[in-house]
This record gives sequence, C-alpha cells and structure tokens, in this order.
Amino acid sequence: MTQNSLSPVEDLDDLIVQEKMQVAMEYQHDAWADGAAEGIEPEILADAAVTTALRETVRLLGEERAEELISELRERVLSGEFSPDRTLQ
Repeated sequence: MTQNSLSPVEDLDDLIVQEKMQVAMEYQHDAWADGAAEGIEPEILADAAVTTALRETVRLLGEERAEELISELRERVLSGEFSPDRTLQ
C-alpha cells in the first residue's frame, strides 16, 4: 500500500505510533544516559534493556511473538539499520 492510498484514519494512526515511538526512544535515551553516568558499561546497559524488552514481550504477547520480534530485529541489524555510519538515500 502506498502512502497516498492510506485513509486519514490510517495516517493519524501512523502519526500516533510514530509519536509514541519518539517518546519511548527519549525514555530509553534518558535511562541509558543515567546508567552511563553511574558508570555502567554500555554492554551491560544493552543486555539489561534487551532482557527487559524480551521479558515484557513474552509476558504480554507470548513466546511466539517474542521470537518474531527477535527475527525482525536480526534482519534490521543485518540490513544496517542501526549502524551509526548508515546513510539514508
């Protein structure tokens, strides 16, 4: 489905999801900065964040959805989505 074929409700829903993602990312950045300021190493912060996210996903949505999330994230990592040197074209 192209962007032009979305209904106003779908456009609004997408905007709401994007806004929620932005706020969630800000919370994560704040937590990361707080942990780093306390001297916690980045790999420990990352492990704790991923562990918490997966536990909550399993608790709320089940193991199958958690496995799907891991697979989706793996593909995104392999495609370079999270690379700091990534350039958008």
